[in-house]
Formats: sequence, C-alpha cells, structure tokens
Amino acid sequence: MLKSIPPILGPELLYILRAMGHGDEIAIVDANYPAESSGPQVVRLDGQSATEVTDAILSLMPLDSFVDEQAICMQVVGNPDQREPIMDEFEAIIVRHEADMALTSLERFAFYERVENAYAIVQTGEARLYGNIILKKGVIRAS
Repeated sequence: MLKSIPPILGPELLYILRAMGHGDEIAIVDANYPAESSGPQVVRLDGQSATEVTDAILSLMPLDSFVDEQAICMQVVGNPDQREPIMDEFEAIIVRHEADMALTSLERFAFYERVENAYAIVQTGEARLYGNIILKKGVIRAS
C-alpha cells in the first residue's frame, strides 16, 4: 500500500500511467467491450466500475490542455445526441479533477478505431452500456 494512491490502481496500471507520455491515450472500457482483440495491452479490473477507475486515474493523471478533446465517450448507436446516465457521471468526474474540461463523444466505430491506437486499455467490470471513455494524458507543469 502507498499513501495517496487509490488502492484500485495496482502495480501494472500504475506503471502504465507513469510510462505514458504527453498526448498518449488510455481507454477505460466496460465488460462488453472487445478489449483483448483491440490491440493495445489490456489491464483487467473486473471488480470495478468504469466510473470508479476513471476517478482513480484522474486523481493521478492530468488531462491534455493543448487539445479540444481530452475525454471522449462512445455515442449511443442510432442516437448520437442521447446521453446515458454514465456519461453524466464521467463528465462530473472530469470536471471535479479538471474544472475547465468536458466530455466529448465519438461514433461507435470511430471510438473503436481510436482505442486501437491507445497506449493501453483498462477493462472494467462495468455492466452499464456505454461505460467507455478515452483519456488523453496531459503534462505536469513545473512549479
């Protein structure tokens, strides 16, 4: 155990977060997502929700302030303007950690394609549909 690090972030995921560079992306996906066949390395957190994992990651990792889209969810198929409750939860988590940033969205297959180029994927036990989000890592500025 370490101080000030959420206990759901194990050594493998902590290594990934530390190794990622500015602009690298990490996908946090639900239990239905085809993570293993997507390409990037997969860390499994089957007992955790996507929102818990997103909150834990954002407690350590800054989002990219140099781009317009730092946090991206998957659009509802057939209704891209529909907001599922989990999307509102993702947005609240983002705003809590990065007050000037917001959640954007991508069409399902564009989301899949973007995840293929991510640094890593965290597969959660999230049972809610559309429990998928991509986070783009930012920088820690010198004090």
